[in-house]
Amino acid sequence: MNKSIDIVLPVYNESKNLEKRFLILYEYMKKHFNKDWIITIAENGSKDNTLQLAKALQSKYKNSRVISNSEAGKGLALKNAWLTSTADIFGYMDSDLSTDIEIIPQFINKISQENYDFVIGSRLIKGSKVIGRSLKREIISRSYSKIFRFILAVNFFDAQCGFKFAKKESVLKIIDDCKDKEWFFDTELLYKAEKNNLSICEVPVIWVDDKDSSVNLISTIINDLIGLVRLRLGK
Repeated sequence: MNKSIDIVLPVYNESKNLEKRFLILYEYMKKHFNKDWIITIAENGSKDNTLQLAKALQSKYKNSRVISNSEAGKGLALKNAWLTSTADIFGYMDSDLSTDIEIIPQFINKISQENYDFVIGSRLIKGSKVIGRSLKREIISRSYSKIFRFILAVNFFDAQCGFKFAKKESVLKIIDDCKDKEWFFDTELLYKAEKNNLSICEVPVIWVDDKDSSVNLISTIINDLIGLVRLRLGK
């Protein structure tokens, strides 16, 4: 493969686990990809020393870079990371590495060899394996899938799994039109992709729930519903 890869880790107040998880991903990429890859730590408005730690990792590991945003927001962090990247293939994964990273080569091959525009991890299709998620979160996740599929009339099932890869040119076609700065960014990105006739391949993944997740479930649900209404109204 002669395409370069940039994997973004959006981080917010992750000083406790950042180094350990970064090294897991770094060593995996080093082992399986000979060259032309980089890991971008996208820090966004952390209140702890996440940024300082990220810069220390950047100075120590050559296949890494750091960008920082004063404003918190996963969507904003991803957008700024991709707009400043020179790689051919963009990717991102949640910094808790909940999705099994052993599937990375399959995702890359579906882009570089099968020519998909977007390849996304799914916890909601046949073949996926979800470990440790509570019944409450499982019901919420499946309910959200039904809701956004009905409202937006799209074909993908799992918009919010934090494990996605795409062609650079495909992302750049739509990213300026993606307005959300937070968690709804994933859904908006895929919605814009499908409406612009970009191909999306949904792949079943192994996913382990992170008990230390700092995501506020109620506010995320509210923001997602507001985002769905905005897209449905064409805004």
